[in-house]
Amino acid sequence: MDIKITNTITTEEYLGLRQAVGWSVFPAEQAEGGLQNSHVICFRDNDKAVSLGRVIWDHGYSVLIADVIVAPEYQGKGLGRKLMEAIMEYIRSLLKPGYRIMISLMAAENKQGFYKKFGFIERPSEFFGPGMHQWIEY
Repeated sequence: MDIKITNTITTEEYLGLRQAVGWSVFPAEQAEGGLQNSHVICFRDNDKAVSLGRVIWDHGYSVLIADVIVAPEYQGKGLGRKLMEAIMEYIRSLLKPGYRIMISLMAAENKQGFYKKFGFIERPSEFFGPGMHQWIEY
């Protein structure tokens, strides 16, 4: 593996990674809009996109880790850990003296233990209720 990190990914590559891991695929226009309004961390093996992290920041105190994807043939090789390390490093770079940032994510089924290694807590907990979400369609 000859892995390099970039901050770009094409819409087609992004949709291909989503499809490869069994996630829903969006219309290209919608996916492109999401990518343009995110910070992207893409791992490439010989220019092929094999892993992606997508971070959305409101420029205040809220950050959403929207995607953490590793192509199936690259899973189990430490890329997910390296990707999360790069994501967390990027988020820490947003801090200024006195800043606090709340990072949210929705873990895929049975992946909570992976994110706990990076300091995330499960909900519900003693202080927080369960996470919630809703999809709407036209």
